[in-house]
Amino acid sequence: MNDTALQYVLVAMLVLPLLGAAGALLPIPRALRLGRTPERAMLGLGVLVTGLVLVLAIVLAAGFDHDHPATMQATTDLNWIPALRIHLHLGVDGISLPLLVLTALLTFLCALYSCFSLPKGPGPQAFVALLLLLETGTLATFAVLDLMLFFLAFETVLIPMYFLIARWGGEGRERSALRFIVYTVLGSVIMLLGLLLIGVKAGTFDMVTLATDNGSHLSHSTQLTAALAVGLGLAVKAPMWPLHSWLPDAHTAAPTVGSVLLAGVLLKMGTYGMVRILLPETPGGMHTYAPYLAAFAVVGIIYGSLACLALARQGNGGDLKRLIAYSSVGHMGFVLLGIATLTATGVNGALFANVAHGLITGLLFFLVGAVKDRYGSSDLDQLAGRTGAALYGRAPRLGGLLAFGAVASLGLPGLAGFWGEMLAMFGSFKPAADLSRPAYLTFTAIAAFGTLLTAAYLLTVVRRVCMGDRDTADATPALADVRGYEFAAWTPLAALTVVAGLWPAVLLGLTEPAVRALLGGN
Repeated sequence: MNDTALQYVLVAMLVLPLLGAAGALLPIPRALRLGRTPERAMLGLGVLVTGLVLVLAIVLAAGFDHDHPATMQATTDLNWIPALRIHLHLGVDGISLPLLVLTALLTFLCALYSCFSLPKGPGPQAFVALLLLLETGTLATFAVLDLMLFFLAFETVLIPMYFLIARWGGEGRERSALRFIVYTVLGSVIMLLGLLLIGVKAGTFDMVTLATDNGSHLSHSTQLTAALAVGLGLAVKAPMWPLHSWLPDAHTAAPTVGSVLLAGVLLKMGTYGMVRILLPETPGGMHTYAPYLAAFAVVGIIYGSLACLALARQGNGGDLKRLIAYSSVGHMGFVLLGIATLTATGVNGALFANVAHGLITGLLFFLVGAVKDRYGSSDLDQLAGRTGAALYGRAPRLGGLLAFGAVASLGLPGLAGFWGEMLAMFGSFKPAADLSRPAYLTFTAIAAFGTLLTAAYLLTVVRRVCMGDRDTADATPALADVRGYEFAAWTPLAALTVVAGLWPAVLLGLTEPAVRALLGGN
């Protein structure tokens, strides 16, 4: 497929969900309902639009020139606001393509799941509109190539996610949603200042031009200031310890699909921005801050794992959704560590771990939501105390999938979670030149210890939730196992977790040339 055709495909991917969001606010004519109630027709609209976007994403991936993944393809470059030198510049390369497909896939699966299991709230009309607006902002974040457009797309996702948590969430939803919006907006304000500094000093906001210059038009002090400001804003979304405290509350209160999208795609926006903007445009600033970023990353790995261990222990009243949220702090720590190595190996590992985390943690939040729907609670003590034989005995398919998600998350070789974390640690073992090798060897050792803690808390969860207490195993009745719509929503994530684990070259072949180009060929 030629680049012009791909250009229209990429534009359509961004415009279609935006039009769908506007259409969801209008009543559906009776002739288009096909005999369904207005509510069911509205949910069907969400499935239809997100399904079409997924088809376009697959077409984009199929038509992408895989022999030249470092080249920006499907490009659109229009002069949008000449006075501010802002261009409507879109494009896709080997770094952004996997994230575009992941976003389209997860949003479609969430729409499909919600069609049969809509969370309690104001109704489907606003829910579908917000879901499609969220997809528009997320896709645009990974597709735009102008700093100001990146900021606008980055901010677009905040409002729909705020309302999804505040209106369709569980206990404490309004407080959690407010905390989410305050943290992320404050981070975005700081990030905006850094982006403006880069654009004004370099004379352009075009990300491709800035990446080609590799920071040559920015003084070292400008790079330091810009990297700190932009990095702080992106670190909040990543989330990097200690700027992560909004995340557990948001995940615990969010509806199932909100947690899936928050973990699966929104967290990736922060680390993607570091790779796309900071590495090529402020290389001097990143070289200065890299050891500190690595230190915060490994602290996050250990902190997240210890928090999960505490939540998993009997008698602590740990919430399963909160535990998976804290696990994201640890897993995203490996992504940040890979970026902090400033090497092609580490950054490729970070990008691979980004996608793997989206698949695995998205699946885990789907499964935890299903467990909560069946038991009315995600409290670990209640689950272990009330279920006896638990999921293996009462709902074996659900229990098997939960165990699969857990072992994938702990990085079992042969599954997607293994490669990203391993490559991040390989990159840390031999970081970029002029970075302290002894310090990074220490970071590598700490991260490796974090993998042991990860295995400990995830296997504890499997034992408590799936196996249950032996003395009550015979007294527990059967439970509804995996339903048809759940199977349809979860199977693609499980299958892709296996495919990415057994065939990592699919992703690494896309990212490796593009990463080397961003790092100046190093």
